[in-house]
Amino acid sequence: MRVDLNADLGEEVTDDAALLAVVTSANVACGYHAGSVAIMRAVCEEAARRGVAVGAQVSYDDRPHFGRVALDVAHDTLREQVADQVGTLGDIALAAGTRVRYLKPHGALYHRTMDDAEQADAVLAGSGDLPVLGMPGVLLDAVAAAGRTVLREGFPDRGYGADGRLLPRDRPGALVEDRAEVARRAVELARTGLDSVCVHGDSPGAVVAARACRLALEKAGFALRGLGADREG
Repeated sequence: MRVDLNADLGEEVTDDAALLAVVTSANVACGYHAGSVAIMRAVCEEAARRGVAVGAQVSYDDRPHFGRVALDVAHDTLREQVADQVGTLGDIALAAGTRVRYLKPHGALYHRTMDDAEQADAVLAGSGDLPVLGMPGVLLDAVAAAGRTVLREGFPDRGYGADGRLLPRDRPGALVEDRAEVARRAVELARTGLDSVCVHGDSPGAVVAARACRLALEKAGFALRGLGADREG
């Protein structure tokens, strides 16, 4: 049994180096909701040193709201914004001795593209042939239809509604903070056949939660491997 453990990095709100010692894939903020060239470079260099897979965490151009507000961005504009983010991180990753192996939308863009076909298409059009990490919905359906690699993930530190979607952060039960419960849920999610388990890097105690998840997954018999490893070569 194999599974990946991913987290958001480069957002200037957590200990990137400590998380990179635990996770197997890093969703790196590309500067539109958080991060900078210097931070991207530091994360990519440490990821390369540790053998952690690098993914482009693309977002709406909205630093004031940390990319958590849905925006009505025209298709071509969003496509170019995604391409800019992927291209910037791609150049930095190559200079650091690694490369971008997958794409993951961030925040409001992540949730919007689960239902909005136009924005989902813009994300696809701006991201080359990269595998896409996410939850079931319009975007992943479009990824599959385009013959690209679909990577499915779950969130042990977030509550789910009856519809299988994440509960809004302002709803009771949206955040799971007990470390033992987060670790238990990580194993439960991995056993459903998901490609990856995500621990939110901007959550308090993210490093402790990630360590607990990794330990629980390994004890349950899972071998942890970064996303896109099969594409190496």
